[in-house]
Amino acid sequence: MGSKNADSDRISSHIEIPARPDLVRLGIGIIGIGTSGPLIAMSVMPIPALIFWRNLGGALLLAPFAIKHKQWRHRTGMKWSVLAGVLLALHFLGFFLAMRWTSVATGTAMVALQPIFAALFVKLTGDHIPSRAWFGMGVSFCGVLLVSGIDLHFSFRSFMGDLASLISAALAALYVMAGSRARETMENTSYTTVCYLVCALSILPIVFLTGDAVINFPPREWLIVLGLVVGAQLLGHTMFNSALKRVSPAIVSLIVFFEVPVGALLALWWLNQQPPLGVVPGIIIILIGCALVVLRSRPSKENLPS
Repeated sequence: MGSKNADSDRISSHIEIPARPDLVRLGIGIIGIGTSGPLIAMSVMPIPALIFWRNLGGALLLAPFAIKHKQWRHRTGMKWSVLAGVLLALHFLGFFLAMRWTSVATGTAMVALQPIFAALFVKLTGDHIPSRAWFGMGVSFCGVLLVSGIDLHFSFRSFMGDLASLISAALAALYVMAGSRARETMENTSYTTVCYLVCALSILPIVFLTGDAVINFPPREWLIVLGLVVGAQLLGHTMFNSALKRVSPAIVSLIVFFEVPVGALLALWWLNQQPPLGVVPGIIIILIGCALVVLRSRPSKENLPS
């Protein structure tokens, strides 16, 4: 009986709507990561260097808080933090390439597949995602197919941007899951400091191999880096990571769907980047699918614990 209840609790945790404080954190996180795509598209800094400085900046800003907590001896937490950092570096490579190769709206729409990958990975670890949640994710997937199919007609470069986005979505789901495991034993600033530092160090060899500039950039580029550190990194990723202590990685990934309209609106505002007309229905379908997951995942009154 106890095992059955534990299984039920574990299943519920993957579809449960977060408490209000975590919803606020996730809402701030959406605005934060929503700035990422447009800022990357605005920048002309080589991608590896941009990833390096963004993550090193985040790690340095959080390090004083992490040092205060002195959690470096948590071997399990450190192991998952290092793995999350490597996965984050690989995710960023795909995402940053997508922002340069296709439109912000299309690239973020493809990365919005992250919750479906997260649900698949959760299932592979032995947990269960209810069929009613899969339905909403399937609707979102149809929206992503629509976006991808439209891009295919424009250019091979756009299609490669879609592919990079798809791979980065899977890597993002793995990064969030690794972060969830790290947060079981580590405080948020300790985890994020290690994760961001490992991400920066993981990308550093690519910076040197490409032979691109690392430091000599105009002030405008450094302002964009600052925007990425404060907005996308600290207000975006760090807020999501803070919620992972209590919220399932499947739900955290699901919230990322809302990055799509935020990124598209900011790209329209900052870059005057008009998404192709056909992309808009795809984005709308993605958001409808997200709403279906949330609404259809609420437990019925008969299933609520007494």
